[in-house]
Amino acid sequence: MPTPSMEDYIEIIYNLIESKGYARVSDIAESLEVHPSSVTKMVQKLDKGEYVLYEKYRGFILTEKGNKVGERLVFRHELLEEFLEIIGVKEENIYNDVEGIEHHLSWNSIDRLGDLVTYFKEDKKRLDDLKEIQLRKKNNTK
Repeated sequence: MPTPSMEDYIEIIYNLIESKGYARVSDIAESLEVHPSSVTKMVQKLDKGEYVLYEKYRGFILTEKGNKVGERLVFRHELLEEFLEIIGVKEENIYNDVEGIEHHLSWNSIDRLGDLVTYFKEDKKRLDDLKEIQLRKKNNTK
């Protein structure tokens, strides 16, 4: 089971490979705002955990295991963003809120949030009702 830090790296690597076709140490370092040497150390740990195949001075790729984990982590991140958007969290807060909570929820909780997102998306009236509640609450506090 990857640690939260390992998850951050796997998610970044997965996203880079999906968008660019490859992931470089410098790209990961920039995304996570860490030194390239820290990325190299983590990639070596990910290699030991069989999430990436790493060859010194040659680069690395995600293994099948790493790709599956990366896909699941991106799903979790996107689901949490969608959930926070549905419940009315301000757009400028969503990314940081997701980063703050994503490692602290069980996969069971993530699955239940997915059910809730589906529930609201299946019927526009449910979303409208929620927005009406939020509007009433906002107007009562003024």
